[in-house]
Amino acid sequence: MSLEHTEVQHAGEHQGMTKRRIWVVFFILLGITVVEFIVALGVPHSMMGNGVRNTIYIVLTLVKAFYIVAFFMHLKFEKYTLRLILILSIIFIIYFIVLMLVEGHYLNTHMNA
Repeated sequence: MSLEHTEVQHAGEHQGMTKRRIWVVFFILLGITVVEFIVALGVPHSMMGNGVRNTIYIVLTLVKAFYIVAFFMHLKFEKYTLRLILILSIIFIIYFIVLMLVEGHYLNTHMNA
């Protein structure tokens, strides 16, 4: 396998990132950011509770992170196993963060009683 062949193959994998696609992703991210600002500044607190507001922020942030990682970091064009390894790592990290938060809440509740 020569160097030219691998460079051509690598360039062929990333041909999906055209200027048009970059602008489409940009406007999707811009739209998500506008929705976040509308939720933060436009919706009164009496209409939407903090739990719902935080859930919306978390979901929109995860969607924005997906678009940034998938298109601008070219993860969408990588092999399936690499994507699977990264996704599983992120899932485990989130799982351990949730476990630490639950454990911390339990300790805070029972140690201060």
